[in-house]
Amino acid sequence: MPEKIIHFNDIGRITFRKNKRSRNVSIAIRPLKGVIVTLPYYLSYRYAINIVERKKDWILKQLPKIEHIENKATVFTENTIFNTKYRKLEICKNSENNITSKITPDSIIIGYPENLDVKNPAVQEIIKSVIIEALRKEAKEYLPKRTLQLADKYGFKFKKVFIKNNISLWGSCSSVNNINLNLHLLRLPNSLLDYVIIHELCHTVEKNHGKGFWNLMDSILGDSKLISKELKNYSLQIY
Repeated sequence: MPEKIIHFNDIGRITFRKNKRSRNVSIAIRPLKGVIVTLPYYLSYRYAINIVERKKDWILKQLPKIEHIENKATVFTENTIFNTKYRKLEICKNSENNITSKITPDSIIIGYPENLDVKNPAVQEIIKSVIIEALRKEAKEYLPKRTLQLADKYGFKFKKVFIKNNISLWGSCSSVNNINLNLHLLRLPNSLLDYVIIHELCHTVEKNHGKGFWNLMDSILGDSKLISKELKNYSLQIY
């Protein structure tokens, strides 16, 4: 995917990416990744730059919101208490010259050189990538089975379960009833994890969030909107 980084006054660096599947220019502002502009192959970078210039006021309004999220982002240290569904995180200094990692049945173990600060962005990036690897393993083992269990229990039918590493959605249901589930669900309490799966299973019957959808949810969970509010206490960006 061809990519170009351009610095804009007031905004800072913006990444421009050409994508074969894109039909229009889109602007996304993502925590820790900044402003990303995606454009079709047949359009010039100059065309996309002009759109950014026209949208500059909107981008500037969004940046403080993203900075607020970034300031809350988890910084992992030796004292961080973090658990996935099956594993706990262990971070320690090592005698090696590089960062090491190991995923065991019950642990995620990260070692980093004594001459590095654990808060160094390179160390933090590796810690998060290893956590993602562990979450992906757990998600592939657990989520399809749990989805099938809940579908059988409540009488739903779906086609396939796909595991995603999404930065904005806990789950989704396609028009053909494929269920997409975020691997970060393995960080949630069991009750909220099940809530997300049931939410997407209900979308195999009710494709929108109208009255019929919430009635179906309530018939299974009781006050489902109350559980939905509880889910908002958790973030995909904050571990």
